[in-house]
Amino acid sequence: MLRLENLNCGYGSVEAVHDISFDVAAGSVFALLGPNGAGKTSTIMAIMGHIDIHGGRIVLDGADVTRRRAIDRVGLGIALVPEGRQLFSDLTVDENLTVGGYALPLARDAVKRDKVFSIFPRLFERRTQLAGSLSGGEQQMLAIGRALMAEPRLLLVDELSLGLMPKMVDLCLDALMQLKREGLTIVLVEQNTARALDVADHVCVLSSGIQVYQGTAAEAKASGSMFATFLGINEPEPS
Repeated sequence: MLRLENLNCGYGSVEAVHDISFDVAAGSVFALLGPNGAGKTSTIMAIMGHIDIHGGRIVLDGADVTRRRAIDRVGLGIALVPEGRQLFSDLTVDENLTVGGYALPLARDAVKRDKVFSIFPRLFERRTQLAGSLSGGEQQMLAIGRALMAEPRLLLVDELSLGLMPKMVDLCLDALMQLKREGLTIVLVEQNTARALDVADHVCVLSSGIQVYQGTAAEAKASGSMFATFLGINEPEPS
């Protein structure tokens, strides 16, 4: 579904990602791993259309979308769950969901909202509360739900577990796996390497903006040296 070809991107004249290439198969979970400052978020933001492309191509379903605006990419089926959630804290849960679907016709709004509430029943219970009054886990659920209101085929999730209790991380990852089973394609940026490998089909490891490893999640789990060399962590415990 998604292909990055020799992508170089960054912020103005500052290049954050250098010459990376990978394919993401439809209906799969693709994990982007690496230490802080590796270029993971920059890659996600390039796919979404939010930072400068200095070279290379982004291809969606065979079509070059490298120079398409972010709003156009939403219409093509890409949605983002940003790092830190970035909710409208002074709007209610319902209102945040409405914002998520603003680029599409209103005719399907109720259907999409019901879908979100079926995945996250807690949001239905909190639908009239201000987003800023929710717990961190509930806010992450809402951030995912808001993205789903755009009816994406490709969901970009940046730092799902950031600041969350393990139980909430489990709930959100379970939701992503449900969406995968329903055919959604997911690109996941995650600091919790072991959990990312539990849910991913393929992984790409970045270091200082350079692609240093790519393979299946099973291969990555078996490569203890990769974790020590590129991620600066001990080999994850077997799941």
